[in-house]
Amino acid sequence: MEDEKIVALYWDRSEDAIRQTQLKYGRLLHSLSLNILKSGRDAEECVNDTYLGAWNSIPPHRPSLLRAFLCRLTRNISLNRYDYNRAEKRNPECLVSLEELYNCLALNEDPVEEMALGELINSFLDSLPQEQREIFLRRYWCFDSIRQIAARYGCSESRVTSLLFRARVRLREHLQEGGISV
Repeated sequence: MEDEKIVALYWDRSEDAIRQTQLKYGRLLHSLSLNILKSGRDAEECVNDTYLGAWNSIPPHRPSLLRAFLCRLTRNISLNRYDYNRAEKRNPECLVSLEELYNCLALNEDPVEEMALGELINSFLDSLPQEQREIFLRRYWCFDSIRQIAARYGCSESRVTSLLFRARVRLREHLQEGGISV
């Protein structure tokens, strides 16, 4: 079913909206949550919470990209569950992935600077060739391991590691050129 029709089902408050969302995006959302949490039960709960979040958000919001909207909901819910479950313990893949980016990003509480940072990151991602952008996002948005990415793109782990390193260096330079101190 087309995304516009699924969103229309949400607007009509039809329970079929959740069923159609699950049929079309259930595996993607579960995989995303599982990459963060490493627990099938927790991932399933987060995906169910995503469906509830979508139900509560649509309306009043009408997402133009349903897939991105659902992935963002799932990612945020999963990261919150991750924080809750592992206040002391850390998921090594998630922690390593975030530490890799730590040196590139200036963390600031100012919402205006956060918006500028988001725009700079988006323009950086737009400048990358498609495969490099996908690899970057698989690592830092979906928290895929280097091994998973290498298998997905049919290349060596050292190539993925090298590509990610160069991308982080370019991201840092891009942020500095955009006036973000790193």
